[in-house]
Amino acid sequence: MGHSQAEKAASRERVLRIAARKVRAEGVTRPGIADLMKEAGLTHGGFYKHFTSREDLISQAASLALAEGTAKMERAARRNEQEPRTGLIDAYLGQQHRDSPATGCALVTLGAAAGRGDEHFKEPYEHQVRTYLDLIAGLDEDSEETRAEAMLTLSALVGAVLMSRAVADAGLSDELLTNVAEQLKQRGPRASAPAA
Repeated sequence: MGHSQAEKAASRERVLRIAARKVRAEGVTRPGIADLMKEAGLTHGGFYKHFTSREDLISQAASLALAEGTAKMERAARRNEQEPRTGLIDAYLGQQHRDSPATGCALVTLGAAAGRGDEHFKEPYEHQVRTYLDLIAGLDEDSEETRAEAMLTLSALVGAVLMSRAVADAGLSDELLTNVAEQLKQRGPRASAPAA
């Protein structure tokens, strides 16, 4: 007896969400079909009922992982209602984000794949970069952050998390997060505005 369309859609969604988590945590080369299907409680043979290929799944998972970041960034900015930019910086450069790549920002783990020119990743990556730039630029109600400042902020956020995850020295990892956060807060739109 075959699965109903609703069960099939639910199974596909479960595999896609697991793959998105794995892509954020491990990048695009590691998640294998057998492991993903097993974690989803499905058989390896059922994979092709949901996706045309591994590349199809990974491409969709990467797009989902990237898109999920928007809501997280918006929530982070709302943590500090008086200074949303500070709230975003504190959340993004926090130890919890560093230590939880499976639920963290996909810009950090997917940059290399997109940078190698793979169109499956390049377009959704660019879309997310543009979305984050708009979000960051619009955080300060009094004085909109310039596009260049938003680019600097986003680059520092992503780079600091990437490096803090990559270094072996825990003290250096913490120092990267703390110092970059402080420097970004000092560079905020109000701090960089010319004196009247």
